[in-house]
Amino acid sequence: MREGTALVVGATGITGGNLASYLVASGWTVYGLSRRATEQDSVIPIAADLLDKPATAKALSGLPITHVFYCTWVRRDNEKANVEANSAMMRNLFDGLDSNNVEHAALVTGTKQYLGSFEAYGSGRIDTPFRESEPRVPGDNFYYALEDVLLEAAERGGFTWNVHRPHTVIGYARGNAMNMGTTLAAYASICKENSQPFVFPGSQTQWNALTDMTDALVLARQMEWAATTPGAANQAFNTVNGDVFRWRRMWREIGEYFGLEVPDCPETPQPLEHKMSDAESIWREIANKYDLVEPDINQLVSWWHTDADLGREQECVNDATKSRDFGFNHFRETRGAFFDLFDRLRAERIIP
Repeated sequence: MREGTALVVGATGITGGNLASYLVASGWTVYGLSRRATEQDSVIPIAADLLDKPATAKALSGLPITHVFYCTWVRRDNEKANVEANSAMMRNLFDGLDSNNVEHAALVTGTKQYLGSFEAYGSGRIDTPFRESEPRVPGDNFYYALEDVLLEAAERGGFTWNVHRPHTVIGYARGNAMNMGTTLAAYASICKENSQPFVFPGSQTQWNALTDMTDALVLARQMEWAATTPGAANQAFNTVNGDVFRWRRMWREIGEYFGLEVPDCPETPQPLEHKMSDAESIWREIANKYDLVEPDINQLVSWWHTDADLGREQECVNDATKSRDFGFNHFRETRGAFFDLFDRLRAERIIP
C-alpha cells in the first residue's frame, strides 16, 4: 500500500538523496526535484531551478503531491543575500504546487539555528545541549526565513509542517560535495598515498569537546515518522544519532581505519582549504592509478564546509529529548556511520 506521494526537493543531495531512496523502499511514490533531472532508482525526476518562478510552476503543474520534503538551499556572498534567495526558492515552490493536495511539508535546516548564520557563527547561545526552545539568534539567518515561509504556506494551504535540525549530516551521496564523511575519506586517502600523517585540521576546542552528528538515514526515518504521526505535527525537532563523541578519539579511529599515523592536535588550526590547495592534481593521479570513478576531487569534497565544522571554538551538542518524548527512538553509532560510508566509497571505487 502506497504511503503517499512525496516531493523531495534537493533529491541529489546527501539529505534529499537518502530520503528519496528511503521513502521509495517504504512504499511511497517519490518525485525528486533538482536543478538537473538525475536518474535514481524508482524516483521520478523533475528538473527545475527554484529561483525561476515560471519554470518551477510549469515543472510542478498537475503533480498530485501530498507530502513535501524540502532539503535544499543555495549559498550567496552574504547572509542578507542568502535570506533573499532561499526565501524566494521556497515561495516559488509552494506557489507552484496545488495546495489542495498537500497534507504536510517538512523543512531541513540545522544547528546554525542555535549557532548563528555563517556571518555570525558562534554568536548564539553557547550553553549545551541545544534545545528546540532556544530563542533565535539576532541578525539575518536564512534558516529563520525558510521557517517563516513554511509556516506562512502551511497556514495558507491548511497543511501540517515539521522542521528538522540535524547536525553535520553524514551519508552516501554521489556528486554532493558538502559531505564531511566523503571529504575526510578523500583527505585520508591523499595522506595515505603521500605517506603523510593524518593531521586534525580544526581547533583544540573541537578536538577536546563533546559533539554529535546525524546519519542521513536517521534523518530520513525521523522525517517520515514526523510526517505520518499526527501527534508529531507542527513541531521542530533536533535530529542526531543519539551518541556523543570527542574528535580526539574519533579522529584516531578514522586514522586507524585508513592505516594512518595520527599525531596530537596542532596548537593552531590547519584548515583543509589551505592544506589541500594542490589536491586537484594529486587526486587525478590517485584516480588514474587506482581506476577511480571520479577524477575531479571538487565533485567529492568541500574543504571549507568541513573546516567550518572542525574549526569551531565551542562545544556543540544537540538535545534530542523532545523527539524521543514524541515517540521517535531510532539511533545510530556515529563511528559505525563513518566506517559504513568508507566501506561503500571503496566498494564503488570513489576512494582507493
